[in-house]
Amino acid sequence: MELECYPMSQRPPDLVPGRQSRDWMDAFASRHPYRCLPLNMANTTGWEILCPFGFSAEWNGGPAQSDIVVTPDRPEPDVKHFVTSHFTRGVLTMHPQYLFRTPPGWSMTCQGSPNHIKDGIQALVGVVETDWLPFPFTMNWIFTRPGKIRFDKGEPFCFITIAQHKKAEEAQPVIRSLGSNPTMQGQYEAWLKQRSDFNSRLASGDPEAAKEAWQRFYFKGELPDQLGKAPASHTNKRRMKMPRIG
Repeated sequence: MELECYPMSQRPPDLVPGRQSRDWMDAFASRHPYRCLPLNMANTTGWEILCPFGFSAEWNGGPAQSDIVVTPDRPEPDVKHFVTSHFTRGVLTMHPQYLFRTPPGWSMTCQGSPNHIKDGIQALVGVVETDWLPFPFTMNWIFTRPGKIRFDKGEPFCFITIAQHKKAEEAQPVIRSLGSNPTMQGQYEAWLKQRSDFNSRLASGDPEAAKEAWQRFYFKGELPDQLGKAPASHTNKRRMKMPRIG
């Protein structure tokens, strides 16, 4: 399977596999957030498109295009081809500068990099039918209040993932009692018992619990001992491919 990426300029922004690290996650004691496997997987399940230069953008709260002022860190002749106020009303528009093509039935989600926090501005999310669309899309951010924000050179401004969007329509949510699935109920209750016991030992200062620090069932793809093994399909590290020249 190929994700076709057609550059729309001579020097398109860099496109790289999603990176795991986040500044706010690094700032925690012992980097605790990295113990949360769902966070790590979200951060890396897709590709980042990176800012080709650093810039600041300031919105005065007004509705016009001119109410957002973009200032690159140094003179950039193509600044308006990359970042501008196109949709007005505090929306900042950035151009990935690629035309993407996915296989039939596959779409692309265009969003901010997962768990990458920016104060004062919020990434908007779009789902694009890249299996037929013959023109590129834009990445849009909306100011959450008047003020100034900035993007650094090499900072992700867009994160893309792909999915079989038609398949999503086939999913039928069904609400059932946990008791209707005895196997799952038994697994949950065994996990809950071990979890409660571990937390109690940790709170009481038990040295073995303190040494263990956290339970790793999900991270390691394991179930409590009495429940056997988890499926071999479990993964705890995403390895997206780097773009190649085709």
